[in-house]
Amino acid sequence: MAALLAIPLGPHADSRTAVGSVVIDLTPGPVKEWAIQTFGTNDKLFLTVAVLVVIAVIAMVTAQFEDRKLGSIALGLAGVLGGAAVLSRTGARPVDVIPSLVGAAAGIAVLRLLVADRVRPPAPEPGADTDPGRRRSLAALGFLAAGTLAGVIGTVLGRAASSAAGDRNAYTPPAPKVPGPPIPPEVQPADVDLAPFITPTADFYRIDTALSVPQVQRQDWRLRIHGMVDREVTFRFDELAQFEAIDKVVTLTCVSNPVGGNLISNATWTGYRVRDLLARAGVHSDADMVLSKSIDGFTAGTPVEALTDNRDALLAVAMNGEPLPTEHGYPARLVVPGLYGYVSATKWLVDLELTRFDRAEAYWTKLGWSAHGPIKTESRIDVPRAGSGVPMGTATFGGVAWAQNRGVRAVEVRIDDGPWRPATLGAAYSNDTWRLWSYTWQADQPGRHTITVRATDGTGALQTSEVADVIPDGATGWHSVSFTVA
Repeated sequence: MAALLAIPLGPHADSRTAVGSVVIDLTPGPVKEWAIQTFGTNDKLFLTVAVLVVIAVIAMVTAQFEDRKLGSIALGLAGVLGGAAVLSRTGARPVDVIPSLVGAAAGIAVLRLLVADRVRPPAPEPGADTDPGRRRSLAALGFLAAGTLAGVIGTVLGRAASSAAGDRNAYTPPAPKVPGPPIPPEVQPADVDLAPFITPTADFYRIDTALSVPQVQRQDWRLRIHGMVDREVTFRFDELAQFEAIDKVVTLTCVSNPVGGNLISNATWTGYRVRDLLARAGVHSDADMVLSKSIDGFTAGTPVEALTDNRDALLAVAMNGEPLPTEHGYPARLVVPGLYGYVSATKWLVDLELTRFDRAEAYWTKLGWSAHGPIKTESRIDVPRAGSGVPMGTATFGGVAWAQNRGVRAVEVRIDDGPWRPATLGAAYSNDTWRLWSYTWQADQPGRHTITVRATDGTGALQTSEVADVIPDGATGWHSVSFTVA
């Protein structure tokens, strides 16, 4: 019932999403990191299922004590807490608590109905079913089916009512006045099955705190720039056309990416230079941080320098030639080369506040991550896979290396405890993208072997062998893979 009542009020009235979002916000940083490492991009599905299971267990346990009104008290408390969760979300209105409260009241009424004959057994009638437990079970199954159906219908209709899919499909991204350099075919090493240089949009990793993907129409979108500026400015979406649109190929990396992990992808982004927008507001010389905010309240703290230097940080509106997917920030998001996403890649962007690192903290820095998040030099082995078999003869291995904003100068490979050997690099596109590599090896010794990789960045600095966890500012270490020659 609550899901159906929330439809006319909008997504802010969805107590399930609100409760799940509060759980995410209150979860300690290390636990969040465990969920990402364990479930990857399925972390939100796990949380949703876990919340529903916990609610169901609490309801079943407390219902056993309804003769003392514990079940009704628990449901009433759940309604109040659900309403409080709704009101805690950015953009919520007092009226948005109605579905939570009505849903709790309906739950109490159903519970009282189901246990009525247990509390006050009715006098049996001739020919009537004298098994009250059976009647309660059938009634409970009926209410459960009706509640599930209402929840499914409410979810489907609610998402359809608020969806930005139609708005996105009607949008034609701007033609870049500064197109990116063409991508030479030599970026892709031959004779080895590696990830494509440009990651297909459907395969691009997604890690964020949004339990329900925000749906924002272009006509409703605003970007406010304020704080330590000469003048506060607000841009509507159609006003962005006054700025020069550019294409830029940028590799994004999540700080939660472990050594050898896949939370990294490369795409062509189309958008507007953030420095052009900030120039309209006039940034104060003592401002050193931009606190960016998503429409759902998420924040990231980015060094002003990274948004105003020649790396061309973008307010991106398109990805791989198409409008941004809603799950990747439609209609506009930040793309900042050289920084981990937790300090730079704000999706569904609506606010830029010029401030200082000694005055403000962003979402992840409050939970223990470092305030500055420059991407570290790393490399990964994609071929062979761990535990795989390699036939005897000539074998070609390969993978990727990255050091955004510095570029990759060299990649070296070591088999077992042998000497380091240079790998063959695919063509370098830019310092802001990953670089693919390959290595040919003569597999003439049967048995178990290990391949290890390391990279050297464009400054000549060698990737560190020191093993470090992803907290507080990104994992380090050399990636190794064991395989068998047979």
